Amino acid sequence: MAVLLAGGMAAAADWRRDWATVRNERHGFLIAYPSEVFQQASESRTDEGRMLFSRDGKAQLLVGAFANEEATTLEDYRDYLMQENYAGAHIEYAPMRGKWFVLSGTIGDREFYERVSFTCGGKLINSWAMIYPKSERRFYNRVVEAVARTYSPGAGRSGNCD
Repeated sequence: MAVLLAGGMAAAADWRRDWATVRNERHGFLIAYPSEVFQQASESRTDEGRMLFSRDGKAQLLVGAFANEEATTLEDYRDYLMQENYAGAHIEYAPMRGKWFVLSGTIGDREFYERVSFTCGGKLINSWAMIYPKSERRFYNRVVEAVARTYSPGAGRSGNCD
């Protein structure tokens, strides 16, 4: 019995071993993710971001950046996401600071965590989000925490908002 438990615990930790990185040359953002958990569905058609899926297809990791051509404020963009992506959600965590915010909670049978950062004086919007089954929150909450530590929002090709 002890051998079975030890084997199960080792398998649960396997997701932390191998990591892959998404580095965006155009916008400068970087994020790492456990390659045992997520894989890219197909090669991205744009250089604005990536969409990755869990091996069972039930969870998503989205990361990207785009020019804030309409000069949307941080507050307005947060409101937009609340209305368009998370209407009816139960928000559990939502800190907002000078240049970034997080929205985290549940909507239906799904959990989500989204981090948005405004860089280059608000000219560039960087974000990443993880969406996963509520029934697997114990596992994915740990993955969110690990991925969050790797995220670096971008500031253009050279890091000087070019």
